[in-house]
Amino acid sequence: MLKKVLYSIGGFLVLMFVLGSFTDDYKLDTRRVQISSIELNDISIPEEANVFSSNEETVLGSTITASKRRMKSTSGAPPEEQYYSVTKVVDGDTLAVDMGGKIETIRLIGINTPETVDPRKTVECFGIEASEKAKALLSGQHVRIEMDPTQGERDKYNRLLAYVYLDNGKSFNKYMIEEGYAYEYTYNNPYKYQDDYKTAEINAQINNKGLWVEGVCDIPPQTPILIPKEKSTPTSQVLSQQSCSTNLYNCSDFVTQNEAQSAFNVCSSVNGDVHGLDKDKDGVACESLP
Repeated sequence: MLKKVLYSIGGFLVLMFVLGSFTDDYKLDTRRVQISSIELNDISIPEEANVFSSNEETVLGSTITASKRRMKSTSGAPPEEQYYSVTKVVDGDTLAVDMGGKIETIRLIGINTPETVDPRKTVECFGIEASEKAKALLSGQHVRIEMDPTQGERDKYNRLLAYVYLDNGKSFNKYMIEEGYAYEYTYNNPYKYQDDYKTAEINAQINNKGLWVEGVCDIPPQTPILIPKEKSTPTSQVLSQQSCSTNLYNCSDFVTQNEAQSAFNVCSSVNGDVHGLDKDKDGVACESLP
């Protein structure tokens, strides 16, 4: 009986020793976990890692390629970080770019350069200089474009309305104004950079740049030199049936009234007064001639 009691006591002591060792180990492990947590919490890990060193950024900062600036677009407008190759420079405020195989003409927002290509207008002062500067900066280059919701997407000629940026990040629109190659231009509604562009124009005027140079556009128009038309004397052989089919002659093409009358008589029997030589319809052609 005594042996059983001693064995029981001994077993109990062994069990307590084992449990005590386990508890100490558990406490130690728990302390280690807590210490590890504290150490991890004290470490500051940036959310975004910079892939370039500061020196690499300095070298690459001004020559980032278009492929590294691409951004997906969720609307119909072109993505703002996309770069496009310039296919043509029309003049100082209009150019064409290749947008995924489609050639789009862009009319620059906020600027207007003197006219050079509109057949309805004469070449305006400093227009050629503005056009040449645009060609020098844009031809064969890649540009980024920025749309402006305040101006709509296209003008009445179906040209895209946009701001254009060179591959060094500089605004081409603003450059043309601040260097005196363009005027600030507000079409209908105020646009995003209106204040900046107006300030750029004022500075160009103050500093006498480009078209704002004193007297550069004050050249008086030249008197046109009139070259008299060479007189021709049509004969009855020239005024055949074929020459009476369209208006080929005017009264000023004849030296005398008799010559004009002869032409009128030949054509009257074929196609009437096709040349309009008898304005008052009295049967006498070019009465003002001697």
